Amino acid sequence: MRDDGTLDDPYAPSSPTTETGEGTSAERTTAASRLRAYARDLIGRRRARVALATGVVCCLGLAAVAQVRDQDADAQATEKTSGVELAERAEQQAASRALDRSAAPSATPSASVTPADPDATPRARKVVPTKPSRPAPVAGLDKAQMENAEAIVRAGRKMGIPRRGLVIAVATAMQESNLYNVASGVLPESQDYPHQGVGWDHDSVGLFQQRSSSGWGPVGRLMDPEFATRQFLTALEQVPGWQQMRLTDAAQAVQVSAYPEYYQQHEWRATRVVDAIVPSGR
Repeated sequence: MRDDGTLDDPYAPSSPTTETGEGTSAERTTAASRLRAYARDLIGRRRARVALATGVVCCLGLAAVAQVRDQDADAQATEKTSGVELAERAEQQAASRALDRSAAPSATPSASVTPADPDATPRARKVVPTKPSRPAPVAGLDKAQMENAEAIVRAGRKMGIPRRGLVIAVATAMQESNLYNVASGVLPESQDYPHQGVGWDHDSVGLFQQRSSSGWGPVGRLMDPEFATRQFLTALEQVPGWQQMRLTDAAQAVQVSAYPEYYQQHEWRATRVVDAIVPSGR
């Protein structure tokens, strides 16, 4: 510090007029060192500033890149969402068009449509086939006898036998078994099948009292009214001119009974039964 209170400039060169040559040389060396140090300090500060500025620029660049990527992702998500919305709208519009096309146009658009009363709308009746009613027993027969007569008539019609043959068959069964499906006491096995009584005329069984030992068929089959009827009518068709014969003669030609005239007494009853089951003209 000077006497007048002014600070000395540490970097100012000393006046040559106030110092010796040796002092001047030393001061100059010191001043040069200080200048070099100052210069290095300035250069370091500048480098620090440049580094700081470079770091800031890099950070800003990374932030910008991240922002651009976020914007791209948002744009892609927006595009996908828009695509889904457009697809949904297209489906809704297609469904609406389909509904419009399937709906029948009303005659008067301004008039309200009133649903039809289901009870007032005529409906097609479901036709349920009804079983033909069975005829009531006639000619003094009971229900079981009438059902057996029906079995004889049904079997004969399946074979295409004319009405005359049906009457002969029913009359023959009236004489042989009184129109009951009879088993044989001589053949216990016949009683294992449905039957309506037991007879003792040798091994004769069924509606026509046919004998298995004479070749009419197995016992179990002869206990079936339909099978027994087919056996009788097949044998009847083999009798020449049976349709022109008296009923008793035609029946006797098949049965070979010890009492050939007994069949004739049942003709009128058998005729009534067949007419009740199959009316004339059918």
